[in-house]
Amino acid sequence: MEEDSSEVWWFWGRPPEGGWCKDTDRQVQRLSEGAGCLPVKPAWRNHLLAAFHTLRLKSALSVHEIINRGARVLIRNGEVFVLTEPMVSYCPFVAAVYGFKHIDKTAVKRAVEMRIEKFGLFTDRRAFPENLVVPYGTSEIIKTCMEAGLLDCAVTVCDGAGTVISWSPSLVQGIGAYLTGIVSTSPIENTIRYIERHGGAVLDAETARIDQVEGFRRAVELGYRRVAVTVAGFRACQIPRIRALARRLGVDAAIFSVCNTCVKAGEVDCLRDADVVCAGASRLVKSRIGPLARMQLGVGIPVFMLTKLAKDLALEYIRSSEIGYVAFRCKMPYLVEERSPKLRE
Repeated sequence: MEEDSSEVWWFWGRPPEGGWCKDTDRQVQRLSEGAGCLPVKPAWRNHLLAAFHTLRLKSALSVHEIINRGARVLIRNGEVFVLTEPMVSYCPFVAAVYGFKHIDKTAVKRAVEMRIEKFGLFTDRRAFPENLVVPYGTSEIIKTCMEAGLLDCAVTVCDGAGTVISWSPSLVQGIGAYLTGIVSTSPIENTIRYIERHGGAVLDAETARIDQVEGFRRAVELGYRRVAVTVAGFRACQIPRIRALARRLGVDAAIFSVCNTCVKAGEVDCLRDADVVCAGASRLVKSRIGPLARMQLGVGIPVFMLTKLAKDLALEYIRSSEIGYVAFRCKMPYLVEERSPKLRE
């Protein structure tokens, strides 16, 4: 700051050769270069300091919160902090993919770090690997059914972007591969730019907010009539709202309820309005939603198809697969305890 008799001059950025001069027009031209100086009243100084400090903090911090194996995890500028104990002590998927037979805070931290290192999740170097396939995964089912013409687009959540509307099947898979439940995220310019250039739109590029109800509404405004929507268990209350909105707008919603390990007893009944419900490690979901299933994919981590639409989507997924399947009648849900995730006692 340099004081004059009547005003204070505010300087920022690298000064030009020869130093700053009090030629306002010349200095304002440097705004596009990330530097400049402007006259301001002394009384505004503290307000400007606070505003610039807040702006610097917001631009510098990349903060994301997720749920992983029932643990709340914070990723701040690429560093991983596990905030709570995981609810799951063993998961067959984690054992197969990451090699961890016992899940604790250290295992959760390392698993998230491995995803960051390999795929750039939560960073500006994020990869969108459509060739990564998780058996009976939500993004895999949606991608397959979009390619078959059963679905027009998908409303999902992506780190660095928030709620995303995708009309490219490859983008749906690229976003969903190895992703876990996102509680909140910060906007990442490279991620948003990639999405917008590869068949998608971001609901709110300024804040990367997550709102699946508004994402569904935006998809309909864009002209899509058969829309898949993913809703995490900790947002289960949005499922009935999406179903009601779909009826009011006269469009089809294929609602996928995902990341349900932490779903609360008071919200589990909201899952009844979904089409597809991924049980995760939740005993509540298996006992209260499982019996409603018309069809089930998987045993260790079951996926329940509650509606005719869900069954059609599952059958299309199976039809497109080249691996073998066996089908038989049974009372739902079909569970094998030794193949299921184990909850921490």
